[in-house]
Amino acid sequence: MRLIVGTAAAVGLFFAAPAVAQAQAGITIGMQVTDASGAPVGTVVGLKGPNLLVKTNKHEAMLPRTSFSVSKGKLLFGMTQAQLDAQIEQSLAAANAAVVAGATVKGLGGTAVGTIESVADGNATIALQSGKKIAVPQTGLRGNADASVTIGYTAAQLEAMVQGGAPTADASASTPAASDTSGQ
Repeated sequence: MRLIVGTAAAVGLFFAAPAVAQAQAGITIGMQVTDASGAPVGTVVGLKGPNLLVKTNKHEAMLPRTSFSVSKGKLLFGMTQAQLDAQIEQSLAAANAAVVAGATVKGLGGTAVGTIESVADGNATIALQSGKKIAVPQTGLRGNADASVTIGYTAAQLEAMVQGGAPTADASASTPAASDTSGQ
């Protein structure tokens, strides 16, 4: 599973300014991440702007570069592998708990696109603001801290899918199944 951790505070890390400057240089895919004692935490598997995608033995997590410092060809991180995995699992559980009937669904850009009507068999049925319904894989939704849910489409893209059109190339979620139950 993949988790995006947006700030150093989210994982309890704070480094001094010199470490921040040092962390910006010399980071490459394949670098080993270790904790303060030198024990392995994971490996850098991706570089995405100001973040690193780190794979532990259980999960992948997007973490801010500023949470690391470079030392002897390795990245030092302020958590053990067990602590990071536990934090990821806690975040995943909270996110999955938000995908429930009645939750507001937000599209790309954070605007409301509808409400989850039901969740069953790994799918969520979303009642769009137009009254039309669309079924999406539950894995295509992300729960948020404010109890809303995010989908990787805009309202216009979802409406196009309901009408039988294809989403635009920037859509990132799996293609949902649509139905028009609004009587239009």
